[in-house]
Amino acid sequence: MWLTRPLQERSTQIFLGVLFAAVVLVTFLHLFMPQDSALHVSAFTVTLLGKYLCYALLAVAVDLVWGYLGILSLGHGAFFALGGYAMGMYLMRQIGDRGVYGDPVLPDFMVFLNWQELPWFWHGFDMAWFAFIMVLLAPGLLALVFGFLAFRSRVTGVYLSIITQALTFALMLAFFRNEMGFGGNNGLTDFKDILGFNLRTDATRLGLFIATGIALAIGYVICRGIVTSKLGRVSVACRDAEARTRFLGYRVERVQLFVFVVSAMLAGVAGALYVPQVGIINPSEFSPLFSIEIVVWVALGGRATLYGAVIGAILVNYAKTVFTGIMPDAWLFALGGLFVLVTVFLPKGIAGLLQKRRKAKADDDTTTGQEATV
Repeated sequence: MWLTRPLQERSTQIFLGVLFAAVVLVTFLHLFMPQDSALHVSAFTVTLLGKYLCYALLAVAVDLVWGYLGILSLGHGAFFALGGYAMGMYLMRQIGDRGVYGDPVLPDFMVFLNWQELPWFWHGFDMAWFAFIMVLLAPGLLALVFGFLAFRSRVTGVYLSIITQALTFALMLAFFRNEMGFGGNNGLTDFKDILGFNLRTDATRLGLFIATGIALAIGYVICRGIVTSKLGRVSVACRDAEARTRFLGYRVERVQLFVFVVSAMLAGVAGALYVPQVGIINPSEFSPLFSIEIVVWVALGGRATLYGAVIGAILVNYAKTVFTGIMPDAWLFALGGLFVLVTVFLPKGIAGLLQKRRKAKADDDTTTGQEATV
């Protein structure tokens, strides 16, 4: 089966092993180390690490389409935000009469804006199963419609990148409007619980962190399953020689559409896990700048490796956390400089550097073996 094939790869086994060890270590240090110990991992740090893992899953989704399909998407922030809004709507419905205005049905922002009834598109979000389906369906449907129109028209290259950026910018402007029914510029916040568990407790935060780690592992295996299958080989062929692939009889637009939709759904899952951990979702997640940052994560870690995208996402966001605490106004300049340095000195990213060293070591071992034989 195509999903079991990646589990036989050494690289996948190493990645899953490192991820599992990291999740277990953080859990152990959080639960069993005294709070005054230097090894104790606080609830805040657990939440921060969970946020990094959400970004890592998002980076894997972008690497799937950029690294293996050759589509530079500058709009994946839109799919991430749609998944986040679907989860946010569920969390808002769970508040009930515990809100500021005490309305059992309408969220606080709707009461403040004098809404008289719940909009039709909010119905069903009081049920967890419906909300979880919408986490996949909302970004997946948008990617399906957008991808069908774009790939059928054979829009490629920089033109497709610009269109994806225009898509997320248009959605950002729409969600900023109060009459859209998504909280306007304030977004959705003041969440109370998820699946009956209080979001403000340390146990729930740890549970969300573990769930995010599991989601990253599953998302990584799905992507590896795709890229190591025949579909993945055709995707690489579309990336490297689209015209020749069409000439051989493959329906390139169908391949592109399927991979693009899967990537969008993974981005939606990342957004859904992100929202309960940070406690808010607003239109700033649609910002084109955020989508560009995602591309920087993948470029730094290394395209077409998947694990490189995870490394890049975690390193850049950790640097952002540290840097913005010291010089918040200079972070964007630092990010731009980092991207330039990586492009010039590490065109294949950190993963490419690791592969180069591994290859050099293998060559040295081969040479040593040959000399010993002689």
